[in-house]
Amino acid sequence: MKKLLENYAFIDSQNLNLGVRRLGWKLDYGKFRIYLKEKYGVVKAYMFIGYLEKNSNLYKSLQEKGFILIFKPVLENKKGEVKGNVDADLVMQAMLDYKKYKQAIIVTSDGDFYCLVKYLYKNKKLCTVLSTHGKTCSYLLKITAKDKLRFLMNAKNKLEYKKRGTS
Repeated sequence: MKKLLENYAFIDSQNLNLGVRRLGWKLDYGKFRIYLKEKYGVVKAYMFIGYLEKNSNLYKSLQEKGFILIFKPVLENKKGEVKGNVDADLVMQAMLDYKKYKQAIIVTSDGDFYCLVKYLYKNKKLCTVLSTHGKTCSYLLKITAKDKLRFLMNAKNKLEYKKRGTS
């Protein structure tokens, strides 16, 4: 087994979840955590997620799979839709831990992370940006992450959730 690189992952959970679902499949978070560890040497995987009490079983499951959850209060709009903007929290954690990791893996397609990705890339601290799909990835990330941009659509066969008893 190869030595871990001591990399950290910073995951925009809403962007990841919605992006994969738009592709027509469901992510297996257990497989995803293993993928991050084996492919990118991730020893800490922060997942930034809005908190809803009714999702406590989901949160427990994600923690059991090895994700460190950073909760954001969720706001409900007049239509009953919920929103928990995690962008500032993700950037803040990446900078607080900056000296603790060798490189960062940023999991998002959101151009709001442009300045973080630019800074990490410039300082040789960016391992990769994992976006769900090239069509939905922000142009800002494409020009900033350059050669370090990867797409999860290419790993569907490794990461797709399959019900037990199906191949």
